[in-house]
Amino acid sequence: MPELPEVETVRRGLAPVMEGQVIAQAAVNRPDLRWPFPERMAERLTGARVLALRRRSKYILADLSTGETLLVHLGMSGRMLISGAIIGDFHHDHPAPAKHDHVVFDMAGGARVTFNDARRFGAMDLLPTATAEAHPLLAVLGPEPLGNDFHEAHLIARLAGKGSPIKSALLDQHVVAGLGNIYVCEVLFRAGIHPARLARDLPPAQVAGLVPIIREVLAEAIEAGGSSLRDYRQADGELGYFQHTFRVYGREGQPCTTPGCTADVQRIVQSGRSSFFCPHCQR
Repeated sequence: MPELPEVETVRRGLAPVMEGQVIAQAAVNRPDLRWPFPERMAERLTGARVLALRRRSKYILADLSTGETLLVHLGMSGRMLISGAIIGDFHHDHPAPAKHDHVVFDMAGGARVTFNDARRFGAMDLLPTATAEAHPLLAVLGPEPLGNDFHEAHLIARLAGKGSPIKSALLDQHVVAGLGNIYVCEVLFRAGIHPARLARDLPPAQVAGLVPIIREVLAEAIEAGGSSLRDYRQADGELGYFQHTFRVYGREGQPCTTPGCTADVQRIVQSGRSSFFCPHCQR
């Protein structure tokens, strides 16, 4: 599933062709994805101007001139692909309609944005912009890891007394929004923390040290366009490249990348998810 860097990369790719532009025509080609689409969704979107395109955790939010906000979740395999616009040095023509093109936005400027989702685990909703943060999917989220509300004092307070493994604690969207399995593995490796250590056992100084590492890993991943492992693509159809710099994720049995370390990366399963770590560098 796309994590924060992938969703942010898609948002940045969509912004030049959607922000400030009118949705000349919206087409909804099926009644639902993970859950049913809102009533009259195509009608409510057609003619609306996209005032701002923002991200909250793993959700893309398009604030519209109609007073509504379009919420988009990419799910496991969702892609928002642009055609009919110049992106960088290339012009992407409109492709022939594909089987899993479920929602299509034809923008007044000539670009087309297509939501394609083969597994149909993605989702869209329309909600009042004025109360968007109260939406059940958004109201429970912790602070953005790249925002000002995520800081050392917050993380120390949230992890104090928490009896779950630190890996699980950082995946808890109530603690911090948007972190997923890939990036938590990479963060814990850089911090030298074993994923099975209990959050409550980490001294405050070590917890505080996680904050800049989380920001660093996410910033590097966004700069690289995210990580493409299976279905993820950027809005222009290109792959992300951060997977080429993974230090532990997906590297079970391969040598640790720390100079002088002779251990191999290991994998354990925590709450049904694979955790990759170096048994020598992470304690």
